[in-house]
Amino acid sequence: MSPEPVRLESVNAARSVLSQWTQGLVQVLESMTDQKPSADWQFQNDGPAAGDAEILWWQQPFPTVAGGTVWIGAPHDVWETCGALTLKAAGLEIVDPAEARNTWFEILGQSLGVMARSITALCGAEVTCGAGSEAAPPAGVAGYAAISLSFPGQALPPMVAAFSPGLIEFLAAPPPEAAKEVMRPAAEGRGDAQPSRTMELLLDVDLPITISFGKAQLPVKDVLKLTTGSIVELNRGVNEPVEVLVNHCLIARGEVVVVEGNYGVRIQEIASRQDRLRSIR
Repeated sequence: MSPEPVRLESVNAARSVLSQWTQGLVQVLESMTDQKPSADWQFQNDGPAAGDAEILWWQQPFPTVAGGTVWIGAPHDVWETCGALTLKAAGLEIVDPAEARNTWFEILGQSLGVMARSITALCGAEVTCGAGSEAAPPAGVAGYAAISLSFPGQALPPMVAAFSPGLIEFLAAPPPEAAKEVMRPAAEGRGDAQPSRTMELLLDVDLPITISFGKAQLPVKDVLKLTTGSIVELNRGVNEPVEVLVNHCLIARGEVVVVEGNYGVRIQEIASRQDRLRSIR
């Protein structure tokens, strides 16, 4: 007689993973839409009806966990609203449904990266995201949670997260080599995890940083008149922050300071995603 499968609601680590992923989804949406949504979640006994055409499913495997997969199901109103708000924040007034759909998958991809990191921190073993795809969970998956998402003045129908038995078992009983790490605080656990080789290579890449004090447009005849002592008026006031560009892309804004005789910039604001998109057009 096979043992009774572990249920998601009985695993304490699942509560932390769902909470951190929900917070990560809110942060991703806020950075992309310039609107801060609210989100909450709760366990539920089963998922939506099989074959529900209104649900857009995304399957996200975690290759480092045997049989570890999570499925996120979003009703039409959820993915269309989130995708459209993101594209409109980037300056697109007319949104094609296919573009909204692809944008929603991008949002999910970033938020599921947060889920992988939270599992890593809890279990002490590095968990990474594999290549995801559009797929609904198979029959027999018992680990479900409902996620309620709403923007100011606009409540959305609940989403669904489904956990595979392999992922539930991993959260319930991490491998022996990770057991010691579970006793440490989650934040400390992430700091002690060994970075991947790919990340180590990326951390050594040099990127040019440029500080932009402002811009100006002049006709050619005025450019030819420039001489020593000429003044070019910029489009930024004296008290306005300067822009920090990394590889010609806007990253942050700040104020100019002097440090031991050298100019520097004190970061005051991290640029939003739509600001970054506009800066590379």
